[in-house]
Amino acid sequence: MTPDPHRPPQPYVKSGPGRPEEGKAPDLMLAEPDEDLAAKTRARFEEAGLRTVVCHDGAEALLQVGVHHPRAVLLGAPLPVVDAARVTQLIAQLHLVPVLVAAGPDGAAEATAAVEAGAVAFVARPYRTDEIVPLLISGGRDEDNRAQPLVVGDIELDPAGFHVRVRGRSLQLPVREFMLLRYLMENANRVVSRSELTLALWGSETLDSNTLTVHIRRVRTKLREEGASRCTIDAIRGMGYRLEYIPSKAARRKARTSSRDPRRIGSAPEA
Repeated sequence: MTPDPHRPPQPYVKSGPGRPEEGKAPDLMLAEPDEDLAAKTRARFEEAGLRTVVCHDGAEALLQVGVHHPRAVLLGAPLPVVDAARVTQLIAQLHLVPVLVAAGPDGAAEATAAVEAGAVAFVARPYRTDEIVPLLISGGRDEDNRAQPLVVGDIELDPAGFHVRVRGRSLQLPVREFMLLRYLMENANRVVSRSELTLALWGSETLDSNTLTVHIRRVRTKLREEGASRCTIDAIRGMGYRLEYIPSKAARRKARTSSRDPRRIGSAPEA
């Protein structure tokens, strides 16, 4: 399908004071059929420093991706004219750009099909920008380095494509778990405090303590049970967490002795 000839592509103009740097690709292309929701969501993204292009159907989304070459695409499902699954499939064929899909109950089937077609994450709609923004911003690193692949032991993480592989196997992580693993990998072999993690991932040091514990436990379980990883995420009592790679023999020895290490938390609440 081709875009409606009566509605030309919208030029990218930053909401709020000023305009984007000349020739610089936007951080995000948002395809959202509800114009009011699109405007509100775009404003929140731009307040977070993400230069954002907006369109309202799948055909226009394909055109905008070709024109603007955004660093990421967020599709709201159900998406009119060309559905989210087909848009995802075509983007995968024509452009090296990660696609996220968002849906409520009415768009869940279409969003699931988009994930099967190659979308890297399925997020909630209406949009929880506090979950999406950390996936799209550098967190203080410079722009040239923020998409560099990370490797720690047998874990490979691709920030640009939002992929995680453990010993060659693909591991599916929700947005927040992906960001948590990414942060720990960037700080491998270093103890990262709980306050540092919650500030980096949730923008607050006063997060409910159980929230981080649950996310740590989920990532740890997936690494161990789904990926058979030899990396460990250790809870260091009173300090925080540390991701490190333990070769196989050392890993078995560590597993036998970890319950006797007073610094480590086994089944204690800190995970």
